[in-house]
Amino acid sequence: MSARERRQVASDAALSRKRVVAEAVRLADLEGVGGLSMRRLAGALGAGAMSLYYYVASKEELLDAMIDVVFEEIELPPEETDWQSAMRRRAISARQVLGRHPWAIGLMESRTSPGPANLRHREAVTACLRRAGFPVLMATHANWLLDSYVYGFALQEASLPFDTADGFADMAEDVFLPQLPPDEFPYLNESAAVLAAAGYDPAEEFTFGLDLVLAALEPLRVPK
Repeated sequence: MSARERRQVASDAALSRKRVVAEAVRLADLEGVGGLSMRRLAGALGAGAMSLYYYVASKEELLDAMIDVVFEEIELPPEETDWQSAMRRRAISARQVLGRHPWAIGLMESRTSPGPANLRHREAVTACLRRAGFPVLMATHANWLLDSYVYGFALQEASLPFDTADGFADMAEDVFLPQLPPDEFPYLNESAAVLAAAGYDPAEEFTFGLDLVLAALEPLRVPK
């Protein structure tokens, strides 16, 4: 056996399902999930491509496991507080996690073989809403609405050309305002100028909208 073959065997022996999935998540965080392949993953692990199939039988199984890692990172709604506070904490946590793993946004609801963390998360969210007095159908409506809001915001946030209040102010002054002559776009010009001067932080939009959604859902429950 050559030195290269011995190194390959040693590398393959050091593999585990956890390591394979963790490396896949790392690659997706860096490069997106579109270019992720078993061959690319094997190269990053220094392993033989076929050896990965011992731990994940297919690309779909790998994606299931990767999404389960994402769900594992999202805080479950705590049981010791009211439903709005619990769901608010869960939504804020989900947004933060998706900010770290933007590739996952479009895959969160696509898995037909969800992993244990995925199922635990969904059970905890449903339990929170049902215990708060939402009938089954209303709990489903609430869950869809909240997830749509979180995923939609995370998707939009991931595409913004700025990520801080200072970044927005610089873009408004240097990029937006020159394209918004006040005689043609008076309201857009005014908004950009006022928001930049006020230190507007687009990140605060998430909690503003989230609180509106939670308040709108409150009348739909039937307290026990």
